[in-house]
Order: sequence, then structure tokens, then C-alpha cells
Amino acid sequence: MKKLTDKQRRMLEFIDRFLDERGYPPTIRDIQSGCGISSTSVVDYNLDILESRGVIERHAEVSRGIRLRARTATDAMVPVPIVGVIAAGEPIPVPGPDTWDVAAVSETMAVSPELTRGREGVYALRVKGTSMVDALINDGDIVLMQNVGTIENGEMAAVWLKAEKEVTLKKVYVEPGRVRLQPANSQMKPIYARPDNVEVQGRVIAVVRQVA
Repeated sequence: MKKLTDKQRRMLEFIDRFLDERGYPPTIRDIQSGCGISSTSVVDYNLDILESRGVIERHAEVSRGIRLRARTATDAMVPVPIVGVIAAGEPIPVPGPDTWDVAAVSETMAVSPELTRGREGVYALRVKGTSMVDALINDGDIVLMQNVGTIENGEMAAVWLKAEKEVTLKKVYVEPGRVRLQPANSQMKPIYARPDNVEVQGRVIAVVRQVA
């Protein structure tokens, strides 16, 4: 195999470090910024070379779909379906609970097995809004969800408001006669709902932060 350039070695070291620190692969823009490369096209060109030499694997249909072939089989990335968008702010109207049907989605992302920890029913949602910024969840981030119907008080969850046909991402607190959906943003007020109007669609288990 031909000798790698300094730039390609830096890229591999960055990808390896990024995986260790975050638990999921970097984007092309992450690599550009982290390695001080002039453009994303230069990154893409060198990734193609690394792939052709068998150093990495790339999955075009998977978001952040880069895998280092030198890592062991136990480090193999786990594909997670990206179901759609969830509001971290005011609830976003959606067609119905079947929005969460992972069988119909076409986009997936690769994450480290440390993030899913063998859990069943894991899916991902893109966050829209800023109501959870104090919980370090920003607009554009991706949350990994476990498909569960019950949670502990204070856990962060995707909540379906049945009458409004809307879904929102909040911390959930069951109080006498009502459910409080609490934002993690001191500038925003909680949402109160009747218990029979609330359906938990999933619990947040991890956050994939988007790097500008």
C-alpha cells in the first residue's frame, strides 16, 4: 500500500479520536474543521483515497457513515433509523403516532455500540428549537431515543399530545391531576396537559451534537 500523506494520517487520527470521545463518526465538515483543511471537497477527495486503500469504509446512505477498518469487530457501528424532527420548543404538528414507524424511514446514522448499549427499539430524531439548551441539546442536534411507553419522573422524553396531534421533547413530571412538560430553558414556560392526553413515545438515551 502506498504511503499515506501527512494530511491523510491527520484525518485518520482525528476520526479515531472523535470516535473515542463522542461515540459516533465525524462528518466531513467536522474533519475539515478539526484538521484545518481548506475545504470539504479536499476532505472528501482524501477520504476516497483512504477508502480505496482499505483503511476506512464509507456508507453513502448513512449519516456520519465512516468506519475505521483497523478497529475490532466489537467496535462495529450500529445503524439507527432517523425517524424525523421533534420540537424542543413549541410542539410540532405531525400526521399521527405512526410518524414513529421506523419501517418507513430511508435515512439512518451510524453510532457506537456504547451509545445504544444493546437496547432494543432505538431510533433517532432531529431537534428543532431551543427549549432544551440548558440540557445541552441545541437546534439541529440529533437525539437517540429508546422506544418505551413509561419513564421515570424527570426523564427527558418524546411526548405525543393526543388531542393536539403534536409532539414535543421535554422533561416529564407527573403531578396531581396533570403532567408537566418542562423545558430546560429558563426563558420558556412549562406545558401542562391532562394525563389522558399524554403518550410517551420514547426516552432520550444520548445526544449527537452537530458541530458548526
